[in-house]
Amino acid sequence: MAKALVIVESPAKARTINKFLGEDFTVCASGGHIMDLPKRKMGVDVEHGFQPEYIIIPARKKIISQLKKEAKGKESIYLAADPDREGEAICWHLQKNLNTGAAIYRVIFHEITESAVQEAFVHPGSIDMHKVQAQQARRILDRLVGYSLSPLLWKKISRGLSAGRVQSVAVRIIVEREREIGHFVPQEYWELEAQLKKKLASEEFCAKLDKIDGNKPEIKNKDQADKIVERLRKENFVVSDIQQKEKKRNPQGPYTTSKLQQDAFNQLHFPAGKTMRIAQQLYEGLELGKEGSVGLITYMRTDSVRVSQTALQAARDYIASTFGKEYLPAKPAQYKSKKLAQEAHEAIRPALPLRPPEKINEYLNSDQYKLYSLIWNKFITSQMKPAIYLINTILITAGNCLFKATGSSLKFVGFLKVGDLASNSSSSEEKKQVLPLVQKGEELTLIKLAALQHFTQPPPRFSDASLVKILEEKGIGRPSTYAPIIQTIIYRDYVRRNKGYFFPTELGFTVTDMLTQYFPKILDVKFTAMLEEELDEVEEGKLDWVKVVEFFYQPFTKELVVAQKKVKKEEVPTREICQLCGRPMVIKWGRRGRFLSCSGFPECKNARSITTEIRCPQAECQGYLVERRTKRGRIFYGCSNYPQCTYTANQLPEAATEQQPTINGKEDEQIH
Repeated sequence: MAKALVIVESPAKARTINKFLGEDFTVCASGGHIMDLPKRKMGVDVEHGFQPEYIIIPARKKIISQLKKEAKGKESIYLAADPDREGEAICWHLQKNLNTGAAIYRVIFHEITESAVQEAFVHPGSIDMHKVQAQQARRILDRLVGYSLSPLLWKKISRGLSAGRVQSVAVRIIVEREREIGHFVPQEYWELEAQLKKKLASEEFCAKLDKIDGNKPEIKNKDQADKIVERLRKENFVVSDIQQKEKKRNPQGPYTTSKLQQDAFNQLHFPAGKTMRIAQQLYEGLELGKEGSVGLITYMRTDSVRVSQTALQAARDYIASTFGKEYLPAKPAQYKSKKLAQEAHEAIRPALPLRPPEKINEYLNSDQYKLYSLIWNKFITSQMKPAIYLINTILITAGNCLFKATGSSLKFVGFLKVGDLASNSSSSEEKKQVLPLVQKGEELTLIKLAALQHFTQPPPRFSDASLVKILEEKGIGRPSTYAPIIQTIIYRDYVRRNKGYFFPTELGFTVTDMLTQYFPKILDVKFTAMLEEELDEVEEGKLDWVKVVEFFYQPFTKELVVAQKKVKKEEVPTREICQLCGRPMVIKWGRRGRFLSCSGFPECKNARSITTEIRCPQAECQGYLVERRTKRGRIFYGCSNYPQCTYTANQLPEAATEQQPTINGKEDEQIH
């Protein structure tokens, strides 16, 4: 009979760890958190030190019973949840519920390999209450905000809405960017390009106007551009200087959570949530044939770029044996983490650097292979020499104008040797033209002189990558929260993802404006970032968690009192008349999106869908397509004649996507 019980979060992690422990250990999964604040009330005693009221999550009661049964008679219990605040809180709640008299230990490992797991069990520790308190403070802060602001949103806008402390700031960032785009006024400017060649050669190259009378050109309209072109056609184009220099392109450090999410979106088109879901699979372990379940990467929620000496040496050995010592720096490359990074963690890297992606491709699905390749390539290249380019520049004088032509060639491939990085690199050096050999004072032949019109562009909308980047830069959220933030604001229909970019909805604008008006501090980016830093200090044992919550709650309650007095119901009027009572219909928001409701609600419960102008394509159906949302926030279109007609589509026909929704639906009793 096993003498010890090991508890992890997931069955996949349990299978992987079970391989490394002998018969004396039984490994079980808790399914994640087993306790939380109650759903139907705040569950925080604000009068007595913000003490939380934890209850067992109903879906976990059966698991708790099973774990208690397994714990009976065991000499030791090892709690092996993930090495972060959430994992520490899971272990704390498990300890409180497994009061069997057995010795309880906390084991921490950042990769699920045999050596890391066995080392953790040789040197077990205890639960870090500072981490628990930091997680508890965040949970309580979010509960205070959510349960205080949501009723105000119901009063002003519609029932079923909710607000979050960090998510609302993320929505504000997206809303402000959208308004910035709307207010943007394009500015016209022109550039001049000369197509040139040597006198007796056929190869042409391009040079751009760089200066006029020693100053950067400011050509604002076509008339100015045409006058310069006309004058330059009469000038001789003469080589005035030739410059050549080497430029190094250094590899980047191994992945943090933020950088992984950014690159996975930009290169693989993975949303942040998908990236973290696949990374979790790679971390917890996948079946690799006869090897069984193997953890392929280190823990994927980290803001550190630290790498263990063992992993560094393994990477250097692989580089020397595979590519040659000429690709290996004299010393291991060291990268600097950002301020307040959790240096106890490592960067995201392959658990075994000598396991390249192609060797395990047959055991991974397409998405797992792509993400593992991204992580493996980034780690290996981080320990290789930089690529070296020869940058050639030709300066060409034409009257009082100076043109510049730039080209480059790859002198040493360096870290670009890995995989197909050299052929797929997005670096500007690879895209520069090859220039001919010319002499100083040599006159060139002008083939063509073109004036190109441009307009300044508005700032781009946020994608998963750029939103995660700005959240990290501004200190909003932490590695474990980026993906949940995005998932939450989409689920609540405050923003929508369209072709990879976030567009705030009308509801998102309305909620943001209300919260910004009445709760400027909560929606303040700097205040939210400062609170995140204080939570970090709680984890480090430098601050008391109750004081952090008090610091937030005191000004919050003052704003809340003012808002409760001033907030009034806001409804969007329409010209539609209720068919049942004759009163005007108004637009409201529900959990499934916008709909039309009688202004006399609740006396009159008439409600109608807001439909598009597109007829349902189902044969013999005269309904219109209605925008709907699933419980998880996905947008789709269904027939307004539901349930008689069950037609659905993921998107409108191409010709219809530019049309605005119109109010033209029939009664839908499911709305209320």
